[in-house]
Amino acid sequence: MADRQCFPDHILDAVRRGMVIGIRAGSKPHRVIGIWAVVVERRVFVRSWSLKPRSWYRTFLEEPRGSLFVNDEELSIRAVHTRSERLQDAVSRAYLEKYKTPGSIKYARDLGKPKSRATTTELVPLALRVRR
Repeated sequence: MADRQCFPDHILDAVRRGMVIGIRAGSKPHRVIGIWAVVVERRVFVRSWSLKPRSWYRTFLEEPRGSLFVNDEELSIRAVHTRSERLQDAVSRAYLEKYKTPGSIKYARDLGKPKSRATTTELVPLALRVRR
C-alpha cells in the first residue's frame, strides 16, 4: 500500500533490536502486554502464539486500534490482518532469524505453524506521541 504511514527509523531499529514490545489492543482500559515483533520491509508484524478468547489478537479483530510501546514512546496504531503468502513467509523467516536462542526457538517455530501464521498482523502507525 503506497500511502501507508511508516514508523520512524528509530522505532523500527528498536523493534529490530528489542526482544519484546508492549501493546495495548483496543480502546478499553487494560494493561500493556509484552509480545514478540519483527520488522519486514520496514513494516512491523506480530503473531499470536495463543488464541485465547480474550487475547490481544481477538481484541484487534473486533477493534483494530490500539497502542504500541517502544522505549519511552507510545504510538497509536491500527492492526491490519495480513493475507499475503509472500509477507507471511517473510514474517516466518524473520521470527526464526530474530528469536533463535535455545529458549526461544521452539516458540519461533510454533509461530510459523498454520494456527499462528493465520494471525499475522501488521501494526500501522496512526500518530506518534512521547510518554513522559
